[in-house]
Amino acid sequence: MSFKQDIIKIDGKKIFINPFLYLRKFDQKSKRWLREPGQISKSRIELNRSKYYPEINWEILSLNEKLIKETTIELFLKTNEIIKTFNSSLNSEQLLEVEKKLIYHQKISFEKISKNYFIKKERLLLNEKRKLERAILISDWQKWLSLKETRKLIMPVFVIILISALLGWFAGISKNSCNPYFESNSINQL
Repeated sequence: MSFKQDIIKIDGKKIFINPFLYLRKFDQKSKRWLREPGQISKSRIELNRSKYYPEINWEILSLNEKLIKETTIELFLKTNEIIKTFNSSLNSEQLLEVEKKLIYHQKISFEKISKNYFIKKERLLLNEKRKLERAILISDWQKWLSLKETRKLIMPVFVIILISALLGWFAGISKNSCNPYFESNSINQL
């Protein structure tokens, strides 16, 4: 998207239709309000479904698709509120024109923002789940190793492994000493 699509002019006044261009003027609470879905009521979003997505039959959409579309509608509503706040001199006719341009130019980018939000959220949940599973595994191993029976068993198992390794090493050396290749190499060197 070009920067020109993020700005429209009405009566010589520049109006940003990309809500993220207003972020410099926001405090942290307002930035969070804009970026995180769930700030606008479900009933208000449902009332505006036909306004922003007149072509969609909401009954056949999957739950994931509905969630993305509803988050996009919420972003539209938030953007409208931001535009009204920062451009309070606009009349209803001008606001309607801004809204049409907003829908035309920002629908795809708002959907991408919504998808990316849920992808990021899913990734964070997966990372948290993996951290929890690792912590549980480590805890289970610590509990098992702290048992009295386990400590009694570890020493004999360690001794058996050490003896097996030494026997294997000695068996490997004795095989190499009987190897005719070693004898021929030593004769050729004399």
